[in-house]
Amino acid sequence: MISYTEKFIKMSCTKKMILKGLFSVLQKLKGSPEQELRIVLLGLDNAGKTTLLKKLASDDISTVTPTQGFNIKSMQFHGLKLNVWDIGGQRKLRPYWKKYLENTDLLIYVVDSTDEKRFEETGQELAELTEEEKLNGVPLLVFANKQDLVTAAAAADIAEGLNLHTYRDRVWQIQACSALSGEGVQDGMNWISNNLSTKD
Repeated sequence: MISYTEKFIKMSCTKKMILKGLFSVLQKLKGSPEQELRIVLLGLDNAGKTTLLKKLASDDISTVTPTQGFNIKSMQFHGLKLNVWDIGGQRKLRPYWKKYLENTDLLIYVVDSTDEKRFEETGQELAELTEEEKLNGVPLLVFANKQDLVTAAAAADIAEGLNLHTYRDRVWQIQACSALSGEGVQDGMNWISNNLSTKD
């Protein structure tokens, strides 16, 4: 029969082993050279956010449905671990965007370059986002998507329409792209790597 003292010693040893294991894991994480970044992917509905995310993750883009809540993808890029949150852009979901902004390292905003009627709307949404305290100074990458279509507006014209030149509290970039073909997507990712790889 095991005495109370023996039980206590056994439990203490078990706790020490658990703590030692946790400490070892924490040490490995602390010593890891890999940088982890939280990226929020936003934009109006039908801008092509989910297609872009799937293209970034090298997933099949043949079947894409509107995002009703959010999608999360983790991927490796140039020594960075990117945790990308793709949040639905329907009008009813936009009030919830601010709930996902905590600890954001980069904001990716996707614009449908062919939908000229909604340029003002998408500009207003972006302006409101950049006024959020949680996004103070957070770098901004705008993807001017659907450039493979003949009706697409030029990225420079979209930048002017979004008043990006007035954003002096953060670094920003607008990148013409086609999430469908992948054209321009890599250039945007390179900008992320060049501007965020020195993050503390």
